Amino acid sequence: MYEFMTTHATDLLSFVASACMVLVYQHYLRWRTRRDPASSAQDVMLAARAAWVESVMRERRDILAVQTLRNSTMSASFMASTAVLLIIGVLTLSAQGDKLTGTWHALNFLGHAGAEMWLFKLLIMLFDLLFAFFSFSMSVRIFHHIGYLINVPLSKSNAVEQIRQVGAQFSRAGIYYRIGMRSYYFTVPLLFWLFGPLWLLAATMAMVFFLFHLDRAPQHDTDLMG
Repeated sequence: MYEFMTTHATDLLSFVASACMVLVYQHYLRWRTRRDPASSAQDVMLAARAAWVESVMRERRDILAVQTLRNSTMSASFMASTAVLLIIGVLTLSAQGDKLTGTWHALNFLGHAGAEMWLFKLLIMLFDLLFAFFSFSMSVRIFHHIGYLINVPLSKSNAVEQIRQVGAQFSRAGIYYRIGMRSYYFTVPLLFWLFGPLWLLAATMAMVFFLFHLDRAPQHDTDLMG
């Protein structure tokens, strides 16, 4: 183990630096959201989901609810299925490490090319895709439950609590979906890691820059452009 860490110290340090960049950005996003909730696209969507649930349940818009939940379920199911296909692809690459290591490391300027490090990189990518799969699967599960809950008639004495519970479940499904998408995004730096540690760091910085703009509420982008 010690020999592995010393031999592949550059790759391991680059992975730690990449993970730290993502964590620092997530802490910054949480701090910015607490300071100004309207600046976060996630908080805007959470409020929109809560308002949508209340509107559908109070106005008994059952057809709209079924169609919207069906679209959300199909989207999460497609993402989960795609994660399975990518997992199979990663497992296929792991079986051909001895043949592909030299080719994929042609642009590796700092890292050490070796079968052990190749398998370690694929293992990290595999865990990331498995995490995405389970996140999307949980999202599908919750959307399925909401399909029953949202069509239950409101009771006169407990209508507010019913709407609150369904809204909380809907927000929870959206959070799982977002986590799955974040896992997908992180596969891009991990893929570039196969070419070398410098590519991992560059791809991570590009991903964080992309997320910085993606996580801002649209009206803030408009204000900045104006």
